[in-house]
Amino acid sequence: MIKRELGAELKANAKQYPVVTVTGPRQSGKTTLVKKYFPKHQYHNLEEPDTREIAQADPRGFLSGNDKDLILDEIQRVPELLSYIQGIVDKTKRHGQFILTGSRNFELMETVTQSLAGRTALLCLLPLSIDELKTAHIQYTVDQHLLKGFYPRVHTENLDPTKAYRNYYQTYIERDLKALIHLRDLNHFQKFVRLCAGRVGQVFNASALASEVGVSVPTINSWISILQESYVVLLLQPYYTNIRKRLTKSPKLYFYDVGLAAYLLAIENETQMSRDPLRGALFENMVVMELVKYRFNRGQDNNLYFFRDDRHHEIDVVIKSGNTLTGVEIKSSATFHADFLKGLKYFEKLFKNKVSRSIVIHAGDEHRGKEFTVLNYENAVAAFKG
Repeated sequence: MIKRELGAELKANAKQYPVVTVTGPRQSGKTTLVKKYFPKHQYHNLEEPDTREIAQADPRGFLSGNDKDLILDEIQRVPELLSYIQGIVDKTKRHGQFILTGSRNFELMETVTQSLAGRTALLCLLPLSIDELKTAHIQYTVDQHLLKGFYPRVHTENLDPTKAYRNYYQTYIERDLKALIHLRDLNHFQKFVRLCAGRVGQVFNASALASEVGVSVPTINSWISILQESYVVLLLQPYYTNIRKRLTKSPKLYFYDVGLAAYLLAIENETQMSRDPLRGALFENMVVMELVKYRFNRGQDNNLYFFRDDRHHEIDVVIKSGNTLTGVEIKSSATFHADFLKGLKYFEKLFKNKVSRSIVIHAGDEHRGKEFTVLNYENAVAAFKG
């Protein structure tokens, strides 16, 4: 099994809280992770109809029928259990008693924060990181990374990525989302998802999507919220201050897994990837998610933004740490060009009292200078380090 970086944080939180809740996309490895670190806990999968029926019929008996601590997988399937868990942990006051997992972020978080406020640690497990693959002695070229993505089964079982993501999309995304939004006809929604893949790394424009798909703007906004909730897409928010109203307030669109985006774009092999006009955007998507994973694997919030103003000055990522900012420009080229610094220099002038570092992340060699740092994408997380 590939060692997951979140494991240390998971174990530490179980020593401090009676409940630990692990969210993340389906098939990101949540069940494998929690079962590995808590082998003595009794495991229940609430996706199974008979288990779910027992839990719903007699929640108190289900939770208290034995002396073992419990792992409850896909807890959002029986959210009423959370109120009973609250009562149990308030009486026992035992750390690590319940380990919960779920794959619907908003739906689960809303219920968890209401019922278990102050009683649970909240963690998020995303697909594999490049560092996790390297630790397992799995290394790829840039195009292989973009094509294969980072879902564990693609690597541990050496699956064909196109077939794997096709099955993932049809089995989990379409099934789950159809149930969430009560779709009768999937055609418009399928078109919407594929159009989102074609807009990776771009500012999200609901009106333009609504016009292309043939549905209303409120429908597009509802659908994008569902994709966020289900860990399909990430909307990266812009960095701006109240006094700088000229900065855009619309988020940028990324996919939590670049392999899924590549599948939706019908890219099926490395040759197609190397020639695809969206290769640079997919590379940017991959790097942004590496930065997000680094934060989440340490139990931290996403402190990433992007910068863009009405004159189209832009940098891909702004890392906010306290009152200081780090500007990051992402390029798929293996060769460094001075033009890569143009947006970073503008950003430094605009926020000269806040910017501590400027970084370029690309597919080539590394260089550390006084004014800027150039990192290889496989070492992108060094952007968080001094």
